[in-house]
Amino acid sequence: MFEDLLSLLFPESCYACDGAIARGERYICTGCNIKLPFTDYHVHGATELNPLQRRFWGKVQVRYAFSYLLFMPKGRVQRLLHKLKYKGAKELGVHLGNRYGSLLSDYHYSGQFDVVVPVPLHKYKMRRRGYNQSEYFGRGLSESMNVPLVADALFRAIDTGTQTRKNRLDRWHNVEQVFQVKHPEKVKGKRILLADDVMTTGATLEACTIALLAAGATEVSVVTIAAA
Repeated sequence: MFEDLLSLLFPESCYACDGAIARGERYICTGCNIKLPFTDYHVHGATELNPLQRRFWGKVQVRYAFSYLLFMPKGRVQRLLHKLKYKGAKELGVHLGNRYGSLLSDYHYSGQFDVVVPVPLHKYKMRRRGYNQSEYFGRGLSESMNVPLVADALFRAIDTGTQTRKNRLDRWHNVEQVFQVKHPEKVKGKRILLADDVMTTGATLEACTIALLAAGATEVSVVTIAAA
């Protein structure tokens, strides 16, 4: 009764539309859940039918490339990512990781990975924000897929600033020497699932993949909440 009263007086808001959510809903209302632009990349796996997979061809060896949602400017997905990255909605990252991890498990991918590794933030950005949104997405994946999370495997040596307004070449030069493997023993001989919040050109994920493979990882797959 007390919880019902609290929800009546202080209704929770949907992270996608800011409308009130009903009892039993979590973070995203049913109306927005129905309208979210889900991908089918997991259905096609590492084949040419997966457009995300093709982005890495000829650049870096990636085993699988997954993304839960399609990024739509000024839409629900952008609002979700904004809440996750800038409004402290860490629980949303875990929630989305749980949902997508469960879906990937249904398609028998959970046994394909040994560890989940999130793309790191630079220490200065981490200090300002207080958390790494990709790590919370990785936590949800780890929980739902029963794959250990190794949050400190990668280290961002240089603060590159935002990638938002850079073209592909600028993005690549911006991250080419940025990422280092902090604990090689945690990735050597492992099949890595590299987790990030959003993929645009893929330059950040390419740079992380190169660093992980150079440190002895057997293979690297990538997964994001959204892809442009």
